[in-house]
Amino acid sequence: MSKPISKPIVTVFGATGAQGGGLARALLSDPGRHFAVRAVTRKPDSTAARDLREAGAEIVLADIDDGCSVRRALEGAYGAFFVTNFWEHLSGEKEESQAQNLAGAAAQAGIRHAIWSTLEDTRRFFPADGRRMPVLERRYNVPHFDAKGAANEFFARHRVPTTYLYTSCYLENLIHFGMGPQRAADGSLAITFPIAEARIPWVAAGDIGLAAAEIFLRGDALIGDSIGIAGDQLTGAELAAALSLALGETVTFDAVEPDAFRALGFDGADEMGNMWQFKRDFAAEFCGRRDLARARALHPGMLTVAAWLAANKARLPVARAA
Repeated sequence: MSKPISKPIVTVFGATGAQGGGLARALLSDPGRHFAVRAVTRKPDSTAARDLREAGAEIVLADIDDGCSVRRALEGAYGAFFVTNFWEHLSGEKEESQAQNLAGAAAQAGIRHAIWSTLEDTRRFFPADGRRMPVLERRYNVPHFDAKGAANEFFARHRVPTTYLYTSCYLENLIHFGMGPQRAADGSLAITFPIAEARIPWVAAGDIGLAAAEIFLRGDALIGDSIGIAGDQLTGAELAAALSLALGETVTFDAVEPDAFRALGFDGADEMGNMWQFKRDFAAEFCGRRDLARARALHPGMLTVAAWLAANKARLPVARAA
């Protein structure tokens, strides 16, 4: 009796997170089950890891700060999805080091198709000299953008066959990251972003994973390509109108200046203020990379903001009016 043919393995980093988790679930629910899933996590006993195991994934323990554990997680794999999480440590330098580990291990393992979840290096648009916005960590404009963008070169230098997947602001940030409507003392609701009239791309986190699954299914055709993912591009006023419709209560848009946003003083205010200013100042280029028609051709089910709000409005942490 002949041995069953094994499926090519895709190693998914961040498999219990937003992007990697979406990809792992998409590959596991693929009717054709074209790929076996190796889910990488630092917490193999977590509920999310257990759910993936029950769905058919292989669960492996690895830490992207440890190059040896990354290499072990990639052994024998056909493909890999790579993502880093700046918000765990708030260090662009650390994020670059992690990306170096990922790219080097991918090259050593002979990965045939990698997807690198990335963002723009803003220093390709303007230098980190403090003239446009404050310099952070001594050498970045927007560390969580710049570090990921700089890491593109790591994959190219190591000659890893890579698709560069440019993501957008998660719609889930309206729930978990304090970006949703805030209620003022007078009872009114408002969203606050320093973006003036610029359009901003938004995406449901799960749609990133579904798009990445399609990239793996299309194989070599997308190696070396850069693909931007977004389900919608809205001005602040348009986002406020969509929120008003979903919540049944007027939400206004407060278009503060970047300096005022940075002065709000919450953890990461400088980082976020610089990010929004970049998106405002280079809206045409930023939106252009995230072409909605191309994204929807890759993943036709990509959610618009209105569709996402219809399904998730009850999850928005909006305080009741007094």
